[in-house]
Amino acid sequence: MTARPCIPWPDKRLRSPAAPIEAITDEIRAIWDDMIDTMEAMPGVGLGAPQIGVMLRLAVVDASEERGQPVRMANPEILHASVKLRSHDEASPNLPGVWAKIERPRAVTVRFLNEAGELEERDFVGLWATSVQHQIDHLNGKMYFDHLSKVKRDILLRRAKKAR
Repeated sequence: MTARPCIPWPDKRLRSPAAPIEAITDEIRAIWDDMIDTMEAMPGVGLGAPQIGVMLRLAVVDASEERGQPVRMANPEILHASVKLRSHDEASPNLPGVWAKIERPRAVTVRFLNEAGELEERDFVGLWATSVQHQIDHLNGKMYFDHLSKVKRDILLRRAKKAR
């Protein structure tokens, strides 16, 4: 288990959809373990596999207060999203030094393959829901700033370039 480097924006892999997982294997579990180590080293509340250059639909999320409660997900998909929105400052280790306030549904129901290889449905609320949605965006080749207007996105990307 190792913390892996996050690939830097604008690496084209961050704009590419990740491939679905056919089965949960020891190799997939090892990738999840590395992703958790990487997430903890940031520190962050979630990570999508494309962020470390692994083009598979894998994500980890841990928004618990005390940490150490990561949820491992393969092929996560949102089944239901609340109408009520929640604002949160979002950032990415792929584009360090900048962040933006993003509005997303406050709660989501997600279906995914868990580490036992079973299909699971789980409700996520608050920061958990924000992080899950953020990671699913990564699996679909989207970045958090894609939720901003073009003007705000351009300003953020210029600020990021200066921060390097």
